[in-house]
Amino acid sequence: MKEMSSVMPCRQQQPQKHYGITSAISLASPRDIDHQYTDKLCDAMKPFGVFEDEEELNHRLAVLGKLNNFVKEWIAEISELKNLPPSAISCVGGKIFTFGSYRLGVHTKGADIDALCVAPRHVERTDFFQSFFEKLKQLEEIKDLRAVEDAFVPVIKFKFDGIEIDLLFARLALQSIPDNLDLRGDSILRNLDIRCIRSLNGCRVTDEILYLVPNKENFRLTLRAIKLWAKRRGIYSNMLGFLGGVSWAMLVARTCQLYPNAVAATLVHKFFLVFSKWEWPNPVLLKQPEESNLNLPVWDPRVNISDRYHLMPIITPAYPQQNSTYNVSTSTRSIMSEEFKYGLSVTDEILQGKAEWHRLFEPPNFFQKYKHYIVLTASASTEENHLEWIGLVESKIRVLVGNLERNEYITLAHVNPQSFPGSKENRNENDFVSMWFIGISFKKVENAESVNIDLTYDIQSFTDTVYRQASNINMIKDGMKIEATHVKKKQLHQYLPAELVQRKKRSLELNRSSNGGSSKRICLDNSQLDTSRDTDSGTPFSSPVSEPSKPASDTDDSMTCTVKDQGMSIPVIGSTKPPSPPASSIISTTAPAASVKPNTTSTSTSSPKDEVNGLEDSVKRAARKRPHSPTEEDLIKRHKDTEVNRKLTVHLQLSILPSMELPDASSPLPASNSCRVVKNSIKLALNRHR
Repeated sequence: MKEMSSVMPCRQQQPQKHYGITSAISLASPRDIDHQYTDKLCDAMKPFGVFEDEEELNHRLAVLGKLNNFVKEWIAEISELKNLPPSAISCVGGKIFTFGSYRLGVHTKGADIDALCVAPRHVERTDFFQSFFEKLKQLEEIKDLRAVEDAFVPVIKFKFDGIEIDLLFARLALQSIPDNLDLRGDSILRNLDIRCIRSLNGCRVTDEILYLVPNKENFRLTLRAIKLWAKRRGIYSNMLGFLGGVSWAMLVARTCQLYPNAVAATLVHKFFLVFSKWEWPNPVLLKQPEESNLNLPVWDPRVNISDRYHLMPIITPAYPQQNSTYNVSTSTRSIMSEEFKYGLSVTDEILQGKAEWHRLFEPPNFFQKYKHYIVLTASASTEENHLEWIGLVESKIRVLVGNLERNEYITLAHVNPQSFPGSKENRNENDFVSMWFIGISFKKVENAESVNIDLTYDIQSFTDTVYRQASNINMIKDGMKIEATHVKKKQLHQYLPAELVQRKKRSLELNRSSNGGSSKRICLDNSQLDTSRDTDSGTPFSSPVSEPSKPASDTDDSMTCTVKDQGMSIPVIGSTKPPSPPASSIISTTAPAASVKPNTTSTSTSSPKDEVNGLEDSVKRAARKRPHSPTEEDLIKRHKDTEVNRKLTVHLQLSILPSMELPDASSPLPASNSCRVVKNSIKLALNRHR
């Protein structure tokens, strides 16, 4: 692949070299109107705190400078303790590198800094987590200091003069670390252990992304807009199966490669055009993967069978190349695909002068979208235990989502990334509680008078997994509990603040009366995403209300749910909590094998034909298409062919099964009275009535 690091004005008369693995779709220069739209985009983002002022920026630079000097001082002390000669100690060096949003130049107000401490070969990892950790304790500016040495990527977390920092460590096979050290070369990885390679990966990927974009300022402004949009729309969470910061950065970088001369307003629109038409699971690549003789594992579906089942691969450009989106599930890909389409329709209207940029950042109304929800509750008796517990529970939620979506009668399991505090009515006074909500869409059932759906094992295995993991890492404490409850949409007010639910209802009524002719957004499961008050704690500003919901055409909207109460939850000995409501259960899951859902075809009505053809060619050249099953549109069409005059009634039956009826093939659960492990059964009977 031919590349150039910058587009110099003196070379604009020469043929422009392309970035990425294909040629550009358009080399058009921006018009005056494009600059005007970009200015308006900046104005629309300012209220959300995405831009840091000069004072805050200088404060971050000062903190990083102090930390860099502190690291050099520590490495010199360690070198002296290890009897290095004075001449070597004076030039042994050491350096702090940044990566992530700060290094990309897109961090927001109050955001943390991801940093890496690079040390020479005589400084051990144990030195970092012992002597350096102890040295940090002596600084008055350091607060909330904690080490996570057994993490996949070991880290020390702390606040330095009010700035949150996550500091990794890498020991290079070098005698000294010069100030001008470049981490992009693959040779830097030679003779390193896997933890150091993982720690270096963040810096190497970030630097490579910046190197591969035509115009860094246009890239940064576009990425700020896309990250804000993703957070507002509830699809920014690598942990829960959506995309994280580095994945969004790579998608924006690919858009910049395809439109190298475009400004931010145009690039935001082209971003939605490109990825609303992208034929997943074709991978997104910023450059051709390079061979290396270091023999590290890389993403390669030709060699690795497991890589063939990744649903939305976005491949990091630095060696060893990895898929940054391995957590994406069938449901989260469907949700994000629909969001790309919706973003395209909104930006079409914005660039036609029919809407303003603030409309792009309006959040969806998750709590009006589905008829059925699972409420996942994690509680602990102290604040410290609660923070530790919810971190583990949240990291496993995607396992539960994977189990649910593989059920043949569930078309979508949609987790809201925002967690909520437990209501006083549903918890003990002294408990610290967090709740997550998972929206469920059921598939229409053809030619069946009665269908039984059993979610017991899907759900129970999830909690078993959480408790087992907590036991393995000695996290289990008194009062740590996890529960799951099935609720209908009209019952959400029992769990959410009344003003939140009521405000959404009032907004919908307002829109129905005043905005009846506005455009609507349909999801893959034929339901519709509405908009509501923002629930992202990082963006506290409220947005104008958008379009009302259109009734969904799947089973959910012709369904009534009755609950057959067959008993309460079994109280565990030693638990002071009263029995849960009948629909409550404790749940858990073993890690699922990946499953591939059929591809969907996206359409655009706003782009010129030649550009669409060019885009399709670029997508097809990016990677060979894989065979897949019938499309989701075909499945939806089959569902619509069922008799419309039949009414589907769901009976949610709760019955108690003895523990022996739910055998656990893995290690036993911890035997502790503090863990409320109740073996419940959740079964849904789908019956048709003429």
